[in-house]
Amino acid sequence: MRTVASGIRDGKGFDVTLAAIPFAFLFFLSFLPLVYNVLMSLQQVDMFSLAQVFRPFVGLKNYQEVFARPEAWLVMKNTVVFVVASIAGQFLIGFGLALFFWIGFPGSSWLRGLFLVSWVMPGLVVGAIWNLILSGDFGVLNYLLKSLSITDANIFWRSDPAYSLWAVIIANIWLGVSFNMILLSVGLSSIPGDLYEAAELDGANGWQRFWTITLPMMRSTIGAVVSLGMIFTLQQFDLFAVITSGGPNNSSNVAQYWAWLWSFKEYDFAKGATISVVMIIVVMIASVIYVRSTRHEVRG
Repeated sequence: MRTVASGIRDGKGFDVTLAAIPFAFLFFLSFLPLVYNVLMSLQQVDMFSLAQVFRPFVGLKNYQEVFARPEAWLVMKNTVVFVVASIAGQFLIGFGLALFFWIGFPGSSWLRGLFLVSWVMPGLVVGAIWNLILSGDFGVLNYLLKSLSITDANIFWRSDPAYSLWAVIIANIWLGVSFNMILLSVGLSSIPGDLYEAAELDGANGWQRFWTITLPMMRSTIGAVVSLGMIFTLQQFDLFAVITSGGPNNSSNVAQYWAWLWSFKEYDFAKGATISVVMIIVVMIASVIYVRSTRHEVRG
């Protein structure tokens, strides 16, 4: 122990210590829980055996039973719709705002800062706000739609099976727009202005400059934004718990909320772990895409 301490004071082995601390963090708080979760998905686990490690081994039975449930494919479809619609909405609106603030005008800095309010707010608070906005009887959204003559009757966003999932999607888009805007703004600011000046001298209009310069130069940033958006969207739980609770009749239920229902409503922790493992695989794929999209940028 004295040798290690003196080595750190002398500067020798200090880099090893710096690397060991995050490695220990990842090993004990990420890797071991991941292995434990995978192990649970292959065992029979209930409230009485949750604290044990060695439990009855059932193999892939939990996976078969989960996907044999009548609501399984509806939940999977809802998850895909939720992820794709959320990422698309967050990216398109975020990119539009990034381009808007990229122009630069008086007050753009503090106005852009206001958009960060949605990102720093807790998900439960965002869900409570959108509960009021999406209320069928006195909601602000219904008032705006009727004022613009888009609809004549109130839409019960949270209780109508045709709209319940979209109620959460709208709230999640609002929650993630600012994150997309900030990352895309950073990508836009890294594009050399000389490229636009040369293209303008060659007679390229704004649309041509956008397609030939902006989008190609933003490719790695866009890949990172989409990949991170997928990871964050698959982790979204609070909005479902506050706005729809997965209902009505599983019309807004998604994989992450379904895993919670299995674990803490049905107390079948093995089924909840099974769904989590499937989600982990999807997140790992998104992580690989994210790393590959940023590899060129890191290499410079």
